[in-house]
Amino acid sequence: MTILVAYVPRPEGQAALDKGIEIATRRRERLVVVNASPGGKKDDPSFADVQDFERVEQLLASTGLEAEVKQYVRGKNAVEEIEGLVQSLQASLLIIGLRKRSPVGKLIMGSVAQELLLSVSCPVLAVKSTLA
Repeated sequence: MTILVAYVPRPEGQAALDKGIEIATRRRERLVVVNASPGGKKDDPSFADVQDFERVEQLLASTGLEAEVKQYVRGKNAVEEIEGLVQSLQASLLIIGLRKRSPVGKLIMGSVAQELLLSVSCPVLAVKSTLA
């Protein structure tokens, strides 16, 4: 069985990663961390740079888990990439991070998180960052 973490280099991404490590350790499952971006935008806040990618790899190596990090920048949006991984890995759980939103932001969620909650075929755990 495989737990999939949708990772972004922000506090909510770290919260999802931490929860993924915790659950994978308890369940003795494989952990796959994915960072996906369509590319094109120079300052895409969801794209993990080399330093962040290496930090996540080192963190996973220190856990003793069977784990890997994948990064996709091939023109597809994050939802398509994650949906594909859920299917191909037969994920037992998808973990996503949520960020605090304004009342208007909540009204028009329209986010990757909402699309994933509505579209993937496995259970989804949404976690919040403790940082504001």
